[in-house]
Amino acid sequence: MVLSMFAAMGAVLKQFEEAKVRGRKQLAVLIDPDFGEDERILERTVQNACMAQADLFLVGGSLLTSAGFDRCVSLVKQWSDRPVVLFPGSPAQLSAHADAVLFLSLISGRNPELLIGHHVTAGPTIRAMGLEAIPTGYMLVDGGRMTTAHYVSQSSPIPRDKPGIAAATALAGELLGLRTIYLDTGSGAPHTVAPEMVAAVHQQVGLPIIVGGGIRDAASARALCAAGADVLVVGTAFEQDPELVFAMSEAVHLR
Repeated sequence: MVLSMFAAMGAVLKQFEEAKVRGRKQLAVLIDPDFGEDERILERTVQNACMAQADLFLVGGSLLTSAGFDRCVSLVKQWSDRPVVLFPGSPAQLSAHADAVLFLSLISGRNPELLIGHHVTAGPTIRAMGLEAIPTGYMLVDGGRMTTAHYVSQSSPIPRDKPGIAAATALAGELLGLRTIYLDTGSGAPHTVAPEMVAAVHQQVGLPIIVGGGIRDAASARALCAAGADVLVVGTAFEQDPELVFAMSEAVHLR
């Protein structure tokens, strides 16, 4: 199989790393594949994100209730000119239509399947598809209530008021050779990751820091970017208000 341009060059990770060096913050729009069942709404969401200068799309979720994952990825790729990156909740959430996959290791938990088990299952498929794999330390953080990510992972989130635990966990991930750190309170969480926690992780590691969960307004986006987040992931808020992507993009890209 001939590798795509993104896979051959490692272009998505390069985009993350070069943006971090330049101090340019990025906005990732998270697409829930179940949400993609209504293709008209999906197309509008993708088009709005592109017009708002979002930097990339993530596609995936902790739990899928439909069988349209591959088609959803294909449509997002068809309708956009931005990298499409898989954010898989399981080895079943893989698609050759994507440019890259966040190869997530749940370093905040102690579930062996999410530390290495699923990776053994998914590795041959990722290689066969020619996807760029981005080793990512995934850290679940308490956002005020149990989310699907917490429930499905069968792991306890890092307490919201314990930035030291998050910083030490992220450092361990960096020393293990991971290339990005993803702090997440989960889709639909009442609260974002605390800016103090993002700042503590930023001070401890030199990796691109991705932050998601509970980001619903431009003020929250600005606070997280100021604290050290390099990539903000927003999904649920755009499903509820498709026009919000323009204000969010302006907040993230504000110099």
